[in-house]
Amino acid sequence: MPIYEFRCESAHEYERSMPISARDQHADCPRCGAPARRRISAPRLGRLGTSAGQLLEATAMSAHEPSVVDRVPGARPAAARTSTDPRHARLPRP
Repeated sequence: MPIYEFRCESAHEYERSMPISARDQHADCPRCGAPARRRISAPRLGRLGTSAGQLLEATAMSAHEPSVVDRVPGARPAAARTSTDPRHARLPRP
């Protein structure tokens, strides 16, 4: 559920978690009981679950700073191969 910010007529500010379907409902101030209106505020993306937050952060970072790939992901580094066949020693070297 998203967290909405409210402000009453007496300038008290508070936050309340409400379902999206109830976003247009007014809430009473817990301090003075006056009707409060919902304020427009920035989304609270930092309160997402850890895996969802990490995915959003990685996606945003890769849009501006893509990581450099030097090998196939998940592949092991290639080991130096040596041959014991004497014919290979006569092959031209680069």
